[in-house]
Amino acid sequence: MKNNYTQRDITYKTAGQFEETRFEKIHNEIFDNSVEASKIVAWEIAELIRTKQKEKKNCVLGLATGSSPIKVYEELVRMHKEENLSFSNVITFNLDEYYPMSRDNKQSYHFFMHQHLFNHIDIHPDNINIPNGTIPFDEINQYCIDYEMKIKNAGGLDFQLLGIGRTGHVGFNEPGSHINSGTRIITLDHITRVDASSDFNGLENVPKRAITMGVSTIMRSKRIVLLAWGQNKAEIIKRTIQGEISSDIPATFLQNHPNATFVLDKSAASLLTRFETPWLVGECIWTKELRSKAIVWLCETTGKPVLKLTDRDYNNNGMSDLLAQEGSAYDLNIKMFNQLQHTITGWPGGKPNHDDSHRPERANPAKKRVIIFSPHPDDDVISMGGTFNRLIKQGHEVHVVYQTSGNIAVTDAEALKFAEVCNDFVGEDNSKINFQNVIDFLNNKNENQIDSLDVRKLKGLIRRRESYAAVRYFGLNNENVHFLDLPFYETGYVKKNPPTEVDVNLVSEIISKIKPHQIFAAGDLADPHGTHEVCLNVIFAALKQLKSKPYMKDCWLWLYRGAWHEWDIHEIDMAVPLSPDEVLAKRHSILFHQSQKDKVMFQGNDLREFWVRAEDRNKNTAKLYNQLGLAEYEAIEAFKKFEY
Repeated sequence: MKNNYTQRDITYKTAGQFEETRFEKIHNEIFDNSVEASKIVAWEIAELIRTKQKEKKNCVLGLATGSSPIKVYEELVRMHKEENLSFSNVITFNLDEYYPMSRDNKQSYHFFMHQHLFNHIDIHPDNINIPNGTIPFDEINQYCIDYEMKIKNAGGLDFQLLGIGRTGHVGFNEPGSHINSGTRIITLDHITRVDASSDFNGLENVPKRAITMGVSTIMRSKRIVLLAWGQNKAEIIKRTIQGEISSDIPATFLQNHPNATFVLDKSAASLLTRFETPWLVGECIWTKELRSKAIVWLCETTGKPVLKLTDRDYNNNGMSDLLAQEGSAYDLNIKMFNQLQHTITGWPGGKPNHDDSHRPERANPAKKRVIIFSPHPDDDVISMGGTFNRLIKQGHEVHVVYQTSGNIAVTDAEALKFAEVCNDFVGEDNSKINFQNVIDFLNNKNENQIDSLDVRKLKGLIRRRESYAAVRYFGLNNENVHFLDLPFYETGYVKKNPPTEVDVNLVSEIISKIKPHQIFAAGDLADPHGTHEVCLNVIFAALKQLKSKPYMKDCWLWLYRGAWHEWDIHEIDMAVPLSPDEVLAKRHSILFHQSQKDKVMFQGNDLREFWVRAEDRNKNTAKLYNQLGLAEYEAIEAFKKFEY
């Protein structure tokens, strides 16, 4: 089946053709999601390969690794298998490789490229060039010179695919890299190593150096496409596209490339001025959501609460057309204040026998059946522990559903401790898990070795029992706790399998069994490892299956965010205030997840423990509400209603 993409879909304007705003200095294309965008980029690469074939020329591609290009490679493989796209004339040069790093190491970029692309296409092995992470150190300089000459002798790079790191690196050209830099060995920035630490099971295992193509090597490419997906990349994308050229952010050098395009999803582009504050760029269509966003921004900019904003404040900050449309600052302010006020409720399941016309949740039925979906076995209490507790105390039938086992987030040391205790207590003959085998395995585990089935079982049980303890603290009965152990997660690796109908059906079955009036689910798509996004998409697919069922007409979906990110104030549809005692109760429930305390396996770039992140985030939300002129609360948990 051929794609329906047209030349218009992939014709990116060159820098000279791009009508730059006063903010943006690099041409960029924004897509709804990374899958759609990746297919378009793959199509452009395929067209280039075919054009070169007609001209009987080689096509020289510069390739990147990391999560960003994976869908591009998947589409190229599909086109090879289904559309006879041949790579017989393709020569590739990869951007970088960790040093030292053996080719057969599962974290090597040599392994990555063969896993995702080269093993599945007809490229000649001699045409594959990836920096060698095993070159003796005293031979690296000459090796790098030879790598540069090989690119030059191939005719230069026709197309360079790039990702971008949070430091602004392209390849491994870290901050401080010069525009004239060539292929070389480089010391990795601490942030880059932190971001890679989950793949290496800890920062201490991440190599400190890498071999990388230089900035000048990349800049000589005839065509450059940089990919960026997700909220985590939004800040560096804004600084790269809108900031000044600086070696502090090497990606900004691309502003001077005559044929470079940034391909972004909406989340990665979200902080660009035309999306973040479009009223500063030009006239806007003032939807309710945009109006709310603008007024909250205006309060933050002026340092005023909503009810103190003046006509001059609106006029001086690019919002005169909104003011003209609404009539006066007074009218705008009152509408916004009431809107914010109506999001606040101490009754997340609805307040029985009360007027609900200005409340976020329905009064009826007074006692609701509630499902709280938790991607990992601690997201429920981290993200909405206070609301969870409140729902139980207010008499609702609450069920918590843990979608994955979370076993890979348990350290080997933690698992070994439990195995030794269990072995001392029950002995191997009376246990479903052979704990001595677990102990032997963990004591002799090799680098990058996948956990044995017994080890994974044990790590899953550790998280399961922590979850029981955490919700039991709120008074939830064990029979209302459900573990799905969705199969997509159970790989033993950080990298997961794509979800299947089996995953969707498991979620669908639990919804059908409980027939909820409320579903709470993790909408935290900034999770750096993607499990939250997969779990949410599985829920969406299940809801689509069940939408025609009569009981689903009474079911509302509320999205919470977790340890990584919070809803912006203008996005919040329900704000649940927490008292100091409720904040403390939430902390205690989180601390039952002892395996996730102190040394967290997948902490991302935030070094605070999860309970600290949760408290700080909830207290900050309360502070923002107060600064807008609302009542002062100790903390607030926030939710967004989603129409499915």
